[in-house]
Amino acid sequence: MSNANNLLDPVQLRLRGAGGIELVADQYGPPDGPAVLFLHGGGQTRHSWKQTGAQLGASGIRAVTMDARGHGDSQWAFDRDYRYEAMVGDVLAVLEQLGGGPAVVVGASMGGITGLLATAAPGGDGISALVLVDIVTRPEPEGVNRVLTFLSKNPDGFATLDEAADAVADYLPHRPRPESNAGLLRNLRKRDGRWYWHWDPGILGDKSADPDDMARTLDGAARALDIPVLLVRGLQSDVVSAEGAAEFMELVPHAELVEIGNAAHTAAGDDNDSFTEAVAGFVIRSR
Repeated sequence: MSNANNLLDPVQLRLRGAGGIELVADQYGPPDGPAVLFLHGGGQTRHSWKQTGAQLGASGIRAVTMDARGHGDSQWAFDRDYRYEAMVGDVLAVLEQLGGGPAVVVGASMGGITGLLATAAPGGDGISALVLVDIVTRPEPEGVNRVLTFLSKNPDGFATLDEAADAVADYLPHRPRPESNAGLLRNLRKRDGRWYWHWDPGILGDKSADPDDMARTLDGAARALDIPVLLVRGLQSDVVSAEGAAEFMELVPHAELVEIGNAAHTAAGDDNDSFTEAVAGFVIRSR
């Protein structure tokens, strides 16, 4: 663990997940502040939460943004175990290492599913509140397939950063294209003269699992929720429809719903200010 003089600058943490896998996280804010653990979506990294983490840290909240196994600077699973059971084990192990009492968990897409399942697992009482970012128990299949298609494309990498930027622009047509490709360097690594996404292709795993079984498992976990819950939905999302959000609110009647007009599935990056405002307000109310 390194030191940081400015709460806006993260302290890097090296933590242990299930089976001893090494996980890398950034911590913003005071180490004795109320803890919020951020779990990114598939193919993303902890840097997806950078702006939100810095803003929450400046307000006195201990925001911890973690690279999931197989992503970013965290270790790749040698046995390619990227099942949700393994990721839930990672989350519970990390919460125990963070100490300081229960924590709010904020999860986007893959991270949201992990967080929801973690609340129902032994040891899940360490989660005091849950924020689901554009994910529900029954997401839209077409939207999910679009995400998986993007993740599985370009296994041979890119010749240039511009090629990678083109792929992102095609995947996120609603978002203005950045003037610089510098931000992509957080998600790419260069090998043998080509640029590759910085995640283990094994995260895509076995697609033979029955989605109906998963939906029933998630429904059960949602019905059992007795902690504060916030669902953040991007109004332009093709993963969480209005109907899907309404069904989730029926499963969890005490949940709050915030819809962000300028956002799609990648809500935190699409409209970070609105997203951070919603999460910060929820965290404060949940303390």
